[in-house]
Amino acid sequence: MKALVFQGPGSMSWTDVPDAQLIDPTDVVVRVDTTTICGTDLHILKGDVPAVTPGRVLGHEAVGTITDVGTAVTSLEVGDRVLVPAITSCGKCAPCKTAMPSHCASVGGIGWIFGHLIDGTQAEYVRVPYAETSVHVLPKGVTNEQAIFLADILPTGFEIGVQNAHIKPGDTVVVVGVGPVGLSAIRTSGLYSAATVIAVDLSEARLKRSLDFGADETINSGREDVRERVLELTNGQGANVAIEAVGIPATFELCTTLVRPGGHIANVGVHGKPVNLHLEDLWINNITITTGLVNGTTIATLLDLVAHGKIDAGAFGTHSFGLDQMIEAYDVFAHADSHDALKVTISR
Repeated sequence: MKALVFQGPGSMSWTDVPDAQLIDPTDVVVRVDTTTICGTDLHILKGDVPAVTPGRVLGHEAVGTITDVGTAVTSLEVGDRVLVPAITSCGKCAPCKTAMPSHCASVGGIGWIFGHLIDGTQAEYVRVPYAETSVHVLPKGVTNEQAIFLADILPTGFEIGVQNAHIKPGDTVVVVGVGPVGLSAIRTSGLYSAATVIAVDLSEARLKRSLDFGADETINSGREDVRERVLELTNGQGANVAIEAVGIPATFELCTTLVRPGGHIANVGVHGKPVNLHLEDLWINNITITTGLVNGTTIATLLDLVAHGKIDAGAFGTHSFGLDQMIEAYDVFAHADSHDALKVTISR
């Protein structure tokens, strides 16, 4: 079969690899019908994730059709159309039983294994461990192009941003960084009736798009004083919640200046460098800070919302490619601003 293979920092190839096959009784094999690219994949290509070694098939999101099932699998069948999420869950270990499969002990203590510790989903077929407690059978009314964005970005923005921040009706929420995950947080903030959602970014194109996803106000951080503008919009109080969705020190520190006493900072961005934490200023203001890796425990709920037209998940996809155009899709996604791209869908 064909797959996108990591060949070392800065190098990848769409090439022949051995066919995906069952290994354990709890496995299924899925024919990949639709996949996508994540910012984490770009970090891997830069060499930022040492655990990913040359020869690894990349990708951790897929929608596809089951073609083979292990002997222990009883609730899934060949022909089922399923969502393969970023997080794999055995459903039995202590983290999984406490709704934290992102640290599933059975797969080594980190639930993100596709394209990381085992071969991933940017391929014609993929082996899925612990399939019965990991994949989701898709309702007929949900398209592949909608479902693919429930594998990672939507639950990430919802769980690590909105839910971790305990957004309440009437809250003012600032989302710093309105790429796909930031937009996911904006879109799902409305599920908890946030009164005002403020989008902050350097890109005018992204800020304009954020209005379509539910933002009420936008601030271009390259042209405006963000703190001053947030205070102006909140009668001098600051936001109830700031969601950090970039992953650099400057944006995290910015978030700490935007919340009012008793406020909440939900860090969603993936940080690769140390960040200064000014506890000398934050402790006296009763500020709560949360972090996290997506668990995917809200995927079933999000699927219901998509199926009933409450969330337009397909809106995240701006560019479409065939599987054999994987390299071209990476180029577009890596240069998103030049192509006015948000997310790409890659399908058979």
